[in-house]
Amino acid sequence: MALVVQKFGGTSVGSIDRIRNVARRAIAAQKRGDDIVVIVSAMSGETNRLLGLAHEMVKVPDAREMDVIASTGEQVTAALTAMAIQNEGGQARSLLGHQVKILTDGAFTKARIKTIEGSKIFSTLKKGQIAVVAGFQGVDEEGDITTLGRGGSDTSAVAIAAAIGADACEIYTDVDGVYTTDPNICPSARKIPRISYEEMLELASLGAKVLQIRSVEIAMKYGVPVHVRSSFSDAEGTWVTGEDKSLEDVVVAGVAYDKGVRAFTASA
Repeated sequence: MALVVQKFGGTSVGSIDRIRNVARRAIAAQKRGDDIVVIVSAMSGETNRLLGLAHEMVKVPDAREMDVIASTGEQVTAALTAMAIQNEGGQARSLLGHQVKILTDGAFTKARIKTIEGSKIFSTLKKGQIAVVAGFQGVDEEGDITTLGRGGSDTSAVAIAAAIGADACEIYTDVDGVYTTDPNICPSARKIPRISYEEMLELASLGAKVLQIRSVEIAMKYGVPVHVRSSFSDAEGTWVTGEDKSLEDVVVAGVAYDKGVRAFTASA
């Protein structure tokens, strides 16, 4: 039996059918004998919609109220995912950031995690339930809702995996792993079976959008094995782990790019 954290991003939970697919995956993993903790993002496009409403109301919204609004996207997904698991014959319980509890500093819209209390997750698992946790959010010392910034659900997932001593953190997305470069631009790009934390951190910092930078930092600090894989297939993805001899032999792991950068050369 393993303790596994599964994180599903916005595209993976972008519709009712896709949430049902998440539920089936979680149940299948539990039936294999694993304890499963599911971390979910808001449905694709929902966070932008919610923030758009805030900006329609006022030109410069209050940061605290922005977090209250933005966090509801993950709350909806967590409840829907728990319902989907129950509808598929499984047992599940949704948990929000303040229920877990994910304690952060008070930097609204870009909070950083201080501690995570895992007892609520463990009590849920002990009952044979799948714990479905809303990503991207926490609570500060004053009890106010906070959010972790863009891509914060990745951070939530890896931090929870570290806090509860999970055997692995699976990051499910719309790609089936980490590639040597963007396969949409370079058809000859190859999937990388394993990559070190350091190499993944470098790629993420240079524009690769597979994993959020802070999530890789936490994984590296606490030695959490991260498996990046597709929500839509059972194929093995990319493992992000510590260095080994084969990794040290690789000169170039991958190439990242930033579409927003332009280079100009002046001639005399």
